Amino acid sequence: MLTDTAVRNAKPGTKAVKLFDSGGLYLEVAPAGGKWWRLKYRHGGKEKRISLGVYPDVSLKDARERRDAARKLLANGIDPSKTRQEEKAEIAADAVTFEKVAREWFAKFKENRTPGHAARTMRRFEMDVFPWIGARPIRDILAPELLATIRRIEARGAIETAHRTVQNCGQVFRYAVASGHADRDISGDLRGAIPPTKEKHHASLIDPRDAASLLRTIETYQGSFVTMCALRLAPMLFVRPGELRHAEWNEIDLDKAEWRIPAAKMKMREQHIVPLSRQALAILSELHPLTGAGKYVFPSVRTSARPMSENTVNAALRRLGYAKDEMTGHGFRSMASTMLDEMGWNRDAIERQLAHAERNSIRAAYNFAEFLPERRRMMQTWSDHLDKLKAGAKVTPLHAAGE
Repeated sequence: MLTDTAVRNAKPGTKAVKLFDSGGLYLEVAPAGGKWWRLKYRHGGKEKRISLGVYPDVSLKDARERRDAARKLLANGIDPSKTRQEEKAEIAADAVTFEKVAREWFAKFKENRTPGHAARTMRRFEMDVFPWIGARPIRDILAPELLATIRRIEARGAIETAHRTVQNCGQVFRYAVASGHADRDISGDLRGAIPPTKEKHHASLIDPRDAASLLRTIETYQGSFVTMCALRLAPMLFVRPGELRHAEWNEIDLDKAEWRIPAAKMKMREQHIVPLSRQALAILSELHPLTGAGKYVFPSVRTSARPMSENTVNAALRRLGYAKDEMTGHGFRSMASTMLDEMGWNRDAIERQLAHAERNSIRAAYNFAEFLPERRRMMQTWSDHLDKLKAGAKVTPLHAAGE
């Protein structure tokens, strides 16, 4: 039989060394020096082995107690190995996994995101995270594991997606810490481990001469009348492409000359007012007989139950000869922002009309109508300015102060 001294002084060899005790218990010393307790036994006519732990965490006395417990199971016709597997499966089933916490976090906070944003967030988890660490107990996940998961995204060149995924994982880990399912947010350990994203600019035309040419080209569009109206309104309203294509008739008041976009549709989750110029009202009034009986101002060509595709405006621009590095649907925002600033309009009014983030949460709850009288004047002047550019006139910047 083994003694504590013999176990402590056991030396490794070129091959695994086995030091036997009694009742099938033995100590296996690996060539690298590690010492494992093993139990050899027979069940169902077959010889089997199970691990009883690692020395010195499990002492000789502890190993013998575990051996005796296993032999009691054998005496009752129970395979200790099968019992061990069932225990592990039960522990795994009870573990709070990363996927479980992520889905719980998502269910609680998805209402604070636009439907599109929420869908993209969950798609990132399901495609890039859950297959690798979703089943892991969230408390046991280490920074290198998370980094290996993010590296797979980085390897396909999706650097921005990699950064967004780390950000989302951090939100899940912080939620887990607050819920008592994790000790810390390990995503912070990845800071500096992923290459920085290149600053991304949406292609846009900000020179008045280029803008004038674009406006004239839009008038030559030969496709769907609905798409034509969307193309003509995009530079006038300069809302985000997703906001434009999801516009609903019940949000638009032609009498009050305004479009109120609900907070649920806005990126910043705040109601947004878009004053409608005379030119915008004329386009909407012309479109209303065609699509006004339905829900969407710009319905899909396949079904009025859905809005036009997110690629419709960009595809129309390509059809008109503008490459994706020249102009995009989002580029109308940059065009308006730059040119309105050059025309001397109040920068705060421009920012409010662009519906950019309001950093002060208390102000954000009350300022959706901020600068509204000035914005109404600005939007009408902007449409007039576009008409003059389209007509080919040399337009001198019109400062807001002179309006």
